[in-house]
Amino acid sequence: MKPFEFIAKLAPIATQDMRQYGVPASLTLAQAILESNWGTSGLTQKANNLFGIKGTGPAGSVTMQTTEYRGQTPYTVSAQFRKYNGWHESVTDHTKLILNGTRDKPMRYHGVLWADYKTAANEIWRGGYATDPKYPSKLISLIEQHSLYQYDLPNPKEEERMKIEQLTTELQKTQEQMRQLSEQYASSLKLLNEQGSTIKQMNARLTAVEASKPAKVPAWAEPAIHAAQEAKVLNDPAGSYDFYRIMTVLHRLGFFKADK
Repeated sequence: MKPFEFIAKLAPIATQDMRQYGVPASLTLAQAILESNWGTSGLTQKANNLFGIKGTGPAGSVTMQTTEYRGQTPYTVSAQFRKYNGWHESVTDHTKLILNGTRDKPMRYHGVLWADYKTAANEIWRGGYATDPKYPSKLISLIEQHSLYQYDLPNPKEEERMKIEQLTTELQKTQEQMRQLSEQYASSLKLLNEQGSTIKQMNARLTAVEASKPAKVPAWAEPAIHAAQEAKVLNDPAGSYDFYRIMTVLHRLGFFKADK
């Protein structure tokens, strides 16, 4: 099986387990690659055991040689490993081990849950999953080399927090827009009030001007108005007192002479 085929087969299972339980899909994939040598190890071929988990599985067990470490020194021992009916069972058992740990330390692997791939790689080793001191770096190398981190999902709590932050930011923007609109409204209202005041003043002045016009031509201005009409320089006799005064002065100066 080629690497891309191995990943394509296992990635959906690993992603589903992460969605349900929080075990990083990148960690599951990297461990499966490392422990099974891309599915070619004798343990995987004989027992569908992708992760080198010891004990008895749903399909029994097999005895295999394995390498352990005392500090930096490797040594080989025989051990009993779990046997599965398929890869899906192997992934499920791997997830259960991380969730339940061991009797003496049930939370020994909880540091990997919803962790980034580098943290998860170190926490699985720190919990005692493997004795190889280079185990974390090997996992991280595989994850980065094959971009396995792309299969990791965000922590629902972190995702919820990000959504809240996004909504808060949008709310703040909306509030700022409302504040600006409120200021624009207040400015427009002030301008309208000022314009209304100006119009009132103009109306008052026009009313005053209208009020200053006499209802008819004053008696003292009648000779001038008649003269202006006879001279055909005035059609409408209506006017203000100032108008009648000017017409009277012009009449006295002899400006209005009828045509002969």
